[in-house]
Amino acid sequence: MKIKNYFLILLAAFSLIGIAPKSSFSQLGNSNMTLLANKNDHPSATLYSALWGYVAPNGREYAILGCASGTAFIDITDTTNIHEVDFQTGLSSAWREMKVYSHYAYIVSEATNSGLQIVDLQYLPDSVHFVRTFTYSGYNHTHSIQQDGPYLYLNGGNVTTGLSDPGGTKILDLSSNPELPVVRGGWGTYYVHDCRVRNDTMYVCNIYDPPGTISVVNVANKDNPVTISSWVNNPNPFPHNCALMAGRTYILTTDETSTPNGKLKVWNISNLSNVTFVTNWLPTGITTAIVHNVEIYGNYALVAHYTAGIRLINISNPAAPQEIAWYDTYPSSNAAQYNGIWGVYMFPSGKIIGSDRQTGLYVVRPTVPLVGINVPSNNEPNSFELKQNYPNPFNPATNIEFSLKTGSHITLKVFDVLGRQVALIADEYKPAGSYRIGYDAGLLSSGIYYYTLSTDNGFTETKKMVLTK
Repeated sequence: MKIKNYFLILLAAFSLIGIAPKSSFSQLGNSNMTLLANKNDHPSATLYSALWGYVAPNGREYAILGCASGTAFIDITDTTNIHEVDFQTGLSSAWREMKVYSHYAYIVSEATNSGLQIVDLQYLPDSVHFVRTFTYSGYNHTHSIQQDGPYLYLNGGNVTTGLSDPGGTKILDLSSNPELPVVRGGWGTYYVHDCRVRNDTMYVCNIYDPPGTISVVNVANKDNPVTISSWVNNPNPFPHNCALMAGRTYILTTDETSTPNGKLKVWNISNLSNVTFVTNWLPTGITTAIVHNVEIYGNYALVAHYTAGIRLINISNPAAPQEIAWYDTYPSSNAAQYNGIWGVYMFPSGKIIGSDRQTGLYVVRPTVPLVGINVPSNNEPNSFELKQNYPNPFNPATNIEFSLKTGSHITLKVFDVLGRQVALIADEYKPAGSYRIGYDAGLLSSGIYYYTLSTDNGFTETKKMVLTK
């Protein structure tokens, strides 16, 4: 009893002098991130959920935020005037998630009969236009949504009614008409909490089954997905979502468990018959918070870590992730609770958005330089082109620009004079547009190198660059 009273006295003393116990807030404070805005325009007992971003053809940036009663569209372009532009109502739900293709947002939720909302974004910054709620036979709600090129992947809910697990993955084809998706095949071997698709391969998070596996599925034939392999996401398997590094050699997974608290894991998937665990990661100085979502941007992993907030990690060495910046949106606790940051997204400008379940949208910016982040231009190119890097010669960083006449899966590789690949800068689908990518060759020796851009519609171009140290 005396010990308990003494502890309470200490708590009161800390409070009076402005100090909280170490376990109740971000142990090291915020680091290398500055807050631009916090928008809490739709508070509700049902709380906020996921978010995503949209960059308009004119370069304006918009946060798309899942709220209890619908979806908010927030213009974050001008950091002195971050404001909500429009709001699309929806059935009440504690889970709302969205992705963007072309100038359309596709929104799902777990509310019964919510279907797939399609919203046209081309009228921004004035407003958004609701197109329709799309459904198909037997389908009415979804847990999560992913997008790769002109294809949507609906997960969970009852998207695969008629298959062995109705909560699998269903593929929708947008290539003919983004306003009227075509229903293609489904994969319903196990329940799918989330997935990630890259170059016709789907990596599936089976959060409960058999339990805790990551399944790898060939979706080259969109009408007939075929399982390739799987592995158990040990230890304490509960794979919530995943993200792929360039080249698909490494995958990052998140385990949304509270006991023990879920961690970010790194796996080597270069051999799908022998996937190997590389390491796990926890926020700097915090051992209790639960990881939720991860997104990868070049050499960086952006992590939504619930009570620990927004975390930014350099993963250029996947075996030794290095945290470089963070912002804690939930400073009252680092407990293993499902409070705080839910989703994260990084814009090409470097702005980062995060959705805090209790307090809404946070817009932050790292104060450390980031290398290797794609920056699109505003012009619409009429050809495929790879430009000369600049500066050239360089030491050790340079910029590479290219243009895509149409959307395409692209690879951007670096080779030495013997033709050996020494770097993979990009390996992903990109919409039509012009892009700039920063490349750091600090690990290479001085000399002549070649970089090659290849697209899935047959375009290939190579340029020479000179590294001088």
